[in-house]
Amino acid sequence: MIPEWGINALKIGGGMRMNRLYAGSAAAIVCALLAGTAYVALFTGRSDDAFGECRTSKIAGGEEQIGGPFTLIDQSGAPVTDAQLFTKPALVYFGYSFCPDVCPLDNTRNAEAADILEEQGFDVTPVFISIDPARDTPTVLADYAQAIHPKMVALTGSDAQVKTAAAAYRVYYKAQPAENGSYLMDHSTFTYLVLPKLGFTEFFRRDLSSDQVASTVACFLDAG
Repeated sequence: MIPEWGINALKIGGGMRMNRLYAGSAAAIVCALLAGTAYVALFTGRSDDAFGECRTSKIAGGEEQIGGPFTLIDQSGAPVTDAQLFTKPALVYFGYSFCPDVCPLDNTRNAEAADILEEQGFDVTPVFISIDPARDTPTVLADYAQAIHPKMVALTGSDAQVKTAAAAYRVYYKAQPAENGSYLMDHSTFTYLVLPKLGFTEFFRRDLSSDQVASTVACFLDAG
């Protein structure tokens, strides 16, 4: 089950104030943002890009492969491969359910973007991949996903399975030293747009609104 403070954090999407129990989380957020930017460079697009008018970013000069095969476990306990998962457009975020602020905010933003897109006739799945498999069991993630969005797919797995998925998407993560049996995790905070057959297509920084994310995703889906 998600701890009570975690449920309070998830309710941010419904207008409730987030319960900030970890004063040290600000440092974790900074580390996550700095770590994430180590993998990403922004650019203006290129002439041979079919999605050039939609794109606002480029990964490592456009030559670095992002995404790849993985097998994880969903919130029902069933194994899921990347091929099974990405049959529809997806907004993919790596984080952990015990995250006190960044993850619920980002996942809620992605869920809101999915709702905006649904109103426009697009079926987009919000996906949450845990980088904390020791605590994020399928049962925990089932509660977490239900609190975020009814269509959310939440994934965990063994340490090796999570490491493979994170490495494929160039995701940084690292557990901080535990205190009284609890710990926070540093991690990159980008959301990835993954399209069927095309794979990784775009990433979104966490400072973008749900409307901005939805607008860009709609551009990609219209262009595709």
